Amino acid sequence: MASSSGFEFFQSPYNSVFESVGELTERIKATLETDFGQTAVRGEISNLARPRSGHIYFSLKDNAACIRAVMWKGAAQRLVFDLSDGLAVRLLGRLTVYSPRGEYQIIVDAIEPEGVGAQELAFRQLVARLSAEGLFDPDRKRPLPRYPRRIAIVTSPTGAAVRDLLQVTGRRWNGTDVLIVPTLVQGVGAGKQIAAAIELAGLAPGVEVVIVARGGGSSEDLGSFNDEAVVRAIAGSRVPVVSAVGHEIDVTLADLAADRRALTPSEAGELVVPDAAEVAMHLDRLAQALHRASEVRLRDARARLDRLSQGIKTAIGHDLDGRRHRLDRLKASLEALNPLAVLARGYSLTLAEDGRTLVRDPSQAPAGTLIHTQLASGRLTSRVEAS
Repeated sequence: MASSSGFEFFQSPYNSVFESVGELTERIKATLETDFGQTAVRGEISNLARPRSGHIYFSLKDNAACIRAVMWKGAAQRLVFDLSDGLAVRLLGRLTVYSPRGEYQIIVDAIEPEGVGAQELAFRQLVARLSAEGLFDPDRKRPLPRYPRRIAIVTSPTGAAVRDLLQVTGRRWNGTDVLIVPTLVQGVGAGKQIAAAIELAGLAPGVEVVIVARGGGSSEDLGSFNDEAVVRAIAGSRVPVVSAVGHEIDVTLADLAADRRALTPSEAGELVVPDAAEVAMHLDRLAQALHRASEVRLRDARARLDRLSQGIKTAIGHDLDGRRHRLDRLKASLEALNPLAVLARGYSLTLAEDGRTLVRDPSQAPAGTLIHTQLASGRLTSRVEAS
């Protein structure tokens, strides 16, 4: 019996046995996983997806081909850097087939960036992210107090850094209290301890500045000061923070986030507290300058007072002269109006017998009446014979 396809029913061409799609897929899957096993491959990430399950899905491609890849949640949690589209990577994984779609893919066990180590890439990504948040901006840096009454030092209590700091601060200035906040400065969990110690130091009563200090060491030894928690603790401190980690050539993220960076712990002590000898010299110079200024001001004041005194004397003299001249003129005027002055010119006044009434008419002095004549230099008394 012929079928519409041209084959006899129940008879397969080339003596082949027909199998289901699932069977074929499983055979391919078994062959691939057996023959290939572990696979090492490099390429560029694209179509990256991170569902809420925690798995990571992406494609790995180059100029010739593309293959799907998946990284299960457990492996994804061990990543120290972020995957992103366009990132060149190399990975180790197992080739398998995803049966529901009949597609082959790589289950990724380990992955690292191409040309740069995973730790370095993670560091670069952290720097970029924190920088984008503005945690390293110069504008957010705060000035250090000139004469702090209390400082806190976040460091290992047994390290050389704390000894150097105490020696420098004690030698330079004895007016500052020093609070030691002990912490690990390297090793597992050190980053979280340092961050907690910075927060605690900033909240301690009376603390005006915090120093985060550690002596020199390898980049691995200083790695805790590149911890994101440490950077955020420094940026979030309520008081200024000085970072004194490693030596001059060592730069950590703590240095970038701090309000001031010291090249060494000893320099941190010099930055934070003043030098008593320099302060004393400065006060002496100020006292001398004040004395000189006082002398100059006193001399100038005395000269101004002399000028004012002379001016007052001159003004008083001019005023007295003017008043004297006016008085003389008034005196002359009064003298001109004085009847005695008229008498001095040869005139006289005739007064009645009472010596007070001025005789202006002969009828006021009839015959036989006594009259008085007032002259310039005396008085005459006479009797009227006829009027």
